[in-house]
Amino acid sequence: MFSGRRPVIQMVSYEIKKVFSKPGGKIAVVLLFLTTAIASAFAITSVSFVDADGHSSSGFKAAGNLRSKKNAWTGYLSDEVFAEVIRQNAAVEATPEAQSNDPRETNKAYAMKQGFSDIRDIINSALSSFREYNYYRIDEVSPEVGAEIYERRIVNLQNWLASDEVKDRYSDKQKDFFLSSYRQLETPLYYEDADGWNALLDYSQTIIMLTMLILSFLVCGIFSGEHQQKSDAVFFSSAEGRKKGVRAKLYAGFLMVSVTYWALMIVYTLTVLFVLGFGGWNTMIQTTLYGWKSLYHITFFEDYLLTVFGGYIGTMFMLTAEMLLTVITKSAVLAVSLPFALLFIPSFVGNISALSGLIGLFPDQLLQIGVAVRLFNAYEIGRGVIGAVPILFSVYTVLLILMIPVIYALYRKTEVV
Repeated sequence: MFSGRRPVIQMVSYEIKKVFSKPGGKIAVVLLFLTTAIASAFAITSVSFVDADGHSSSGFKAAGNLRSKKNAWTGYLSDEVFAEVIRQNAAVEATPEAQSNDPRETNKAYAMKQGFSDIRDIINSALSSFREYNYYRIDEVSPEVGAEIYERRIVNLQNWLASDEVKDRYSDKQKDFFLSSYRQLETPLYYEDADGWNALLDYSQTIIMLTMLILSFLVCGIFSGEHQQKSDAVFFSSAEGRKKGVRAKLYAGFLMVSVTYWALMIVYTLTVLFVLGFGGWNTMIQTTLYGWKSLYHITFFEDYLLTVFGGYIGTMFMLTAEMLLTVITKSAVLAVSLPFALLFIPSFVGNISALSGLIGLFPDQLLQIGVAVRLFNAYEIGRGVIGAVPILFSVYTVLLILMIPVIYALYRKTEVV
């Protein structure tokens, strides 16, 4: 299959040049660059610091100032730490700034709290019902409640699973799986500021989805180009058209998608973390409001790896499915609509409770693993229960691999009319 490597490399290069030499290819490059720049800017400016005078700012210096405030609380979140946060929060609430109706003064009060804002969020979440978040709940409790935070997390889940909202949505095995996961979380949790990773993960799904959609316009022409230009007779009648030519198209598609995806993700990741900081990579996602309710006991770095590799597998699956549809229909217009359908159909049917389990296994979930790890999607397989995330990785990796020889076989047998 790899004999005559140089001709294949030349054909791959030719296929890639064909894509990027067209006006649409050049526009796509500009859009990809803008997508990365805009997503990076939004991620960076999502983290802001309020100084003692109530002025808010964002950027490298602001992130550093906020990080120094938060890292004063670095360590294990014990009952005593929760109690101390409740005491300090009460002390701030008693100040004239917090009591004032002047926004500038209330900003000054917030500035006094921002160092322990993540821990405050955890306490508020634990003291609110499972599906709610009351920002002011901490203002109503005494420091003794600090000893109940971890237990409240489990109790809130128990109450939610027993509520009319979901009592028939999950089986007893699934409910036991959720509760078992909660009880297995090792506490007290170790805390360190992870704003950089939080912001990175918040906007990663945006850049991954937009990258996939833009690439879909480039990929759609790889297998339909000759048919559209009425040159397919020449292509398939050439000496290596049905062998090396077909392989070259496959290689070109996978190489173009892979290099583009990883280049953008590396640039995006390094840009955001350089400004906001790399700290907190080894802390559990449950140490912030972002992942407090998650079933998955993973660190921010592990969440990031799941996100970027999930995004890659999801992108490759959708674009490979698009190439397969192009081979079958010979229509670039029809094929390019497939990624859009796979991405947006779940949004329209997401409110149908009967389909909630199925929607949790749609390939679009791979493009937003940061959301998937916070959802309660689990499936009974045999006698056990497995969360959605490992199923998504396994199923779509296998389907992706299976589609490759199918595309090769079908395109080789293309009949020229």
